[in-house]
Amino acid sequence: MKVNKKLFCFALAAMALSSCNMDYNEYTAYDKEYIQRSFSYVGGLMTTIYTDIDTDWGNLSGAMLSSATDESEYSHDGNSVEDFFNGNWSASNAHQTIWSSAYQGITYCNEVIDNWSNLEFDQFKLNTDYEKQMFLYNNYQYEARWARAYFYFTLVRQYGGVPFKDHNTTGTEETALPRTSSDDIFNFIIKECDDIKDKIIEDYAGKSDMILSKAETGRANKYAVLALKAQAALYHASPLFTQGKTDGEKKNLWAIAVAANKELIDEAEAKGYGLATNLEDLWGKEYYSNVSSTKEILFARRTASSNTFEGYNFPVGYSSGQGGNCPTQDLVDAFECTDGKSISESPLYDANDPYANRDPRLAKTVVVNGEAWPNDLAAYNSEYPTIETYVGGYHSRTGNAAGKSYATTTGYYLKKFCNPDQILRARSGVAVTTSPHGWLTFRMGGMYLNYAEALYEYFKACGNGNAADASGAVEYTDAEGNAQSVTVPASQTAAKMASKTRERSSMPAFVTGMTNDAFWAKYKNERRVELAFEGHRFYDVRRWMEDGDKFMNIHRMEITKNEDGTFTYKKVAVTRGDGQWQSKWNLFPFNQTEIMKSGGAITQNPGW
Repeated sequence: MKVNKKLFCFALAAMALSSCNMDYNEYTAYDKEYIQRSFSYVGGLMTTIYTDIDTDWGNLSGAMLSSATDESEYSHDGNSVEDFFNGNWSASNAHQTIWSSAYQGITYCNEVIDNWSNLEFDQFKLNTDYEKQMFLYNNYQYEARWARAYFYFTLVRQYGGVPFKDHNTTGTEETALPRTSSDDIFNFIIKECDDIKDKIIEDYAGKSDMILSKAETGRANKYAVLALKAQAALYHASPLFTQGKTDGEKKNLWAIAVAANKELIDEAEAKGYGLATNLEDLWGKEYYSNVSSTKEILFARRTASSNTFEGYNFPVGYSSGQGGNCPTQDLVDAFECTDGKSISESPLYDANDPYANRDPRLAKTVVVNGEAWPNDLAAYNSEYPTIETYVGGYHSRTGNAAGKSYATTTGYYLKKFCNPDQILRARSGVAVTTSPHGWLTFRMGGMYLNYAEALYEYFKACGNGNAADASGAVEYTDAEGNAQSVTVPASQTAAKMASKTRERSSMPAFVTGMTNDAFWAKYKNERRVELAFEGHRFYDVRRWMEDGDKFMNIHRMEITKNEDGTFTYKKVAVTRGDGQWQSKWNLFPFNQTEIMKSGGAITQNPGW
């Protein structure tokens, strides 16, 4: 957990602008005094902090966490993502990537906050760019406090209570830190966000005369702060973190979540935030500057231009595509028909033409048999101008594609987040291409759904049998013991908030009068569809403490091409591991080495 100051020289030297699209060069930091000589050295340290913020572009040797859920199956057998369901996950194989990066980030944040804030840089006051540099510099301490709170959020959602430090200490003191309760960690996050929300820059709109490049707009602002607070409050109120609490305490936490999410929604909408015109704008090549996408994105972790993600996930048989994270039939089935009904209820569903009359988001998320995708597919190999995932098809495991052993296991390939124009391998007259990618840490679509969940759970806790349609006063006691209240207008019911992402994609809104059970089932499905592959489902199922069994029993689609050119579709069940979800998996195990280093101060999570 400890990061020695001497490591800064290595960390800062290794982190260039390419890692997070901020206009800095490479840095070498020898000590505090050296860094204080220039704005740029402190800015370089902030760049390092941003690079510690999590993404999931295939962190497990190409596999995303989605492939540990029922969203996808990784096509390369033996990948470590299988540890999450085959029994190889343990205190000695703890998958502690977040642990390492978060505590490194926290250490850097503490350094900025405690030692490198509120400097004047007198030697530069006569420089022509002094005012611009100070404009950015004066926000660093608040960015660092936001990032530190965010790192603690990533830790608490995985482990529950964790060792806590808001100042750096000696190695011996740090390794002996005990766990701080999840309640205290969540309360710290919320309090920290409240303290800095009006101090950090509101946003960078209209500040072109004060920023050094467009890339600087990728930094956290007020709305990223409010989004973190809102999401942390939602998690805090979720069943995983309220075990052992009274019904009154649980209701109070849901009320706090309502207030936090309402604050974010109200203030963001007043500023002009809302939903992008098209869902796919959020991961388009110009996501960071397109007015449609920037309307929705509250914070995206920017990464360098590359084609690595496409390489991991493009279809086998096209260029150097590796198959990758193949959507499951379970995810495909979750996309309703255009009448808003599930495929088991809708008269529009045709088992012989299963992708017709479906939620438009399906075509933006999943590559299905018969599609001409990616855009270079036909030009690359004119003999196979469409994707063939049927048995014996060119892009299937049983076809004649090169490297077919890595072809889709499920009958599908991943489309979401992939740039369809990407060229992976140069050929005559065609050059390799790369493009920017932004991990959607917080976006309005997700926040509308968060708000819907908090509203529903609060009004259900009040005894309302139609909680999705309820509105009115919400009263609660904050962490400081103060009585608070907000009023939810009739325009902000759970049903209406959960309908926003649907309506953006031309899907029918939630109807009024739904029973609580009916709303909850449909809400979970909406969240699953809208936020697919954005890293939410892995944690949602855990914080809800339900549906884990769905990760263990998934389905593939076996497609057979008939002599007349039509296709037959057969759903095939697949059991992962022993097929049994274990409740201990709701939280990560602490690495046994960390427990030993702490001298037993860190106690293991139950079951591990």
